[in-house]
Amino acid sequence: MVVEMLGDVRNYLDITWQDDETDRKLTGIIKRGMAYINQAAGAEQDYTAEGMPRALLFDYCRYARNNASEMFEGNFRAELIALRMGVQADDYAREQGYI
Repeated sequence: MVVEMLGDVRNYLDITWQDDETDRKLTGIIKRGMAYINQAAGAEQDYTAEGMPRALLFDYCRYARNNASEMFEGNFRAELIALRMGVQADDYAREQGYI
């Protein structure tokens, strides 16, 4: 999935040049971002569909690329909490047989 995301992240970050080292760095950032958001959400997320997980991943990559990843959680706390609540609501609905 990371390879598929690389082009989209490059586009989001306005990286128009080809550079193997930049791609290697972005690949690591994408992997760390997915792990971070999955952990914050409490479940693995779908980053291929347009939605909150994808938007959060792109913003995580923006912060990490600019050496400001420590500011991400504070600036996106509300979105991370909403994502977690959505996962918990889905889990509850499944447990109750609603979905």
